[in-house]
Amino acid sequence: MKWLRRLLLLVVVLVVLLAGWLFFGGRHQPTSPAMSKVVASTLHDPALIARGGYLATVGDCAGCHTAQGGAALAGGRALATPFGNIPVPNITPDRDTGLGNWSFEDFWQALHAGKGRHGELLYPAFSYTSYTKVTHDDALAIFAWLQSLPPVHQAASKPALAFPYSVRNSLAAWRALYFREGEFKPDPKQSAQWNHGAYLVQGLGHCNECHAARDSLGGTPQDMHLTGGQIPQQNWYAPDLSTRQNGGLQGWSEQDIVDLLKTGQSAKGAAFGPMADVVASSTQHMSDDDLRAVAIYLGSLPARVPAPEEPSPFNAKALVAQGEKIYTQHCADCHGKDGSGVAGVYPPLNGNSSVTEPSGLNATRMVLLGGFAPVTAANPRPYSMPPFAQQLSDSEVSAVVSYMRRSWTNNASVVRPEDVSKYRHTPID
Repeated sequence: MKWLRRLLLLVVVLVVLLAGWLFFGGRHQPTSPAMSKVVASTLHDPALIARGGYLATVGDCAGCHTAQGGAALAGGRALATPFGNIPVPNITPDRDTGLGNWSFEDFWQALHAGKGRHGELLYPAFSYTSYTKVTHDDALAIFAWLQSLPPVHQAASKPALAFPYSVRNSLAAWRALYFREGEFKPDPKQSAQWNHGAYLVQGLGHCNECHAARDSLGGTPQDMHLTGGQIPQQNWYAPDLSTRQNGGLQGWSEQDIVDLLKTGQSAKGAAFGPMADVVASSTQHMSDDDLRAVAIYLGSLPARVPAPEEPSPFNAKALVAQGEKIYTQHCADCHGKDGSGVAGVYPPLNGNSSVTEPSGLNATRMVLLGGFAPVTAANPRPYSMPPFAQQLSDSEVSAVVSYMRRSWTNNASVVRPEDVSKYRHTPID
């Protein structure tokens, strides 16, 4: 019934907003660079540009705005969503296809309000739901850095969205449900370090865009903050980031978090899948002070209420017993009989959030497709895990993953063979 009420609310809001558009519609007039309140000399300040480059790395702009093998930040790729593909724009200072004719005011409107240069509503594949928290000064630094880049002429394709998502003005209803515009406000009850970590996580880092579940409309409810969720269309599960009881990172120390973000490895696990890309292109380049602030903030997230375990329709004990035999044959030499792994070489499986996350998706895909930790300055030659898709059947993968999820101190649900079959035939990214 909750989904029906939300759908009815969406219809009502959509009708009201479309009516308002018909009566009061109009377009924002873009501000030319010559009309901008920001003088050109400001944008050429070397210190501001250098800071902007660092902040753009923290925000991992290249992670979306650079196509594989393409020119940096020139777009050229499309983001897959449940509603269709959305092209990523060119953000180099090319005048025809990039941001060359944008003023800072135009850029600020996109980052802070989720609106394009002509006032058009931007699709939330661009994480303005988080970037709205970025301060004016930091946005100016990022814009100065972007304007300092060599221009690349590369036009974006048009969105390939199904109706009614192809009607851009319908985003007004979505925004009414899920978007709250406003800069980050420090909590006076918390330390400066905590507030800085909160700003990085909630704003530039846009961690909640992956680490929270989305509903059928592609939105994240306001009370879902870093509670974990499956990343749409990527077939990976981004874990809950609480380090407290029943959290996805339960038992992790501040140093464990810093190590993972800096090197891709920690005593509690390693970064794989989309997070490996984030570490490689973004977090390994963050300062130690910024990483420590992030860890302090994540360490303050509240304990979680455990999800009730669904009853299994088959003999889970027999499945786990079969899995133990497979684990002994294929996994124990690297990860140890006790699941402790080898520090700095093979990640532990005992207490590993990628193993125990609610869906079982990550561990299943790792067994099927292998695992590849990021190459970082601190760990230039990480060990990788070979794939077992050709060696193990769906029932065997189900058994060994279920064994890992229910052994040692782990107490997660089993994975069924039909789920393995589904994950086996899904795209890698």
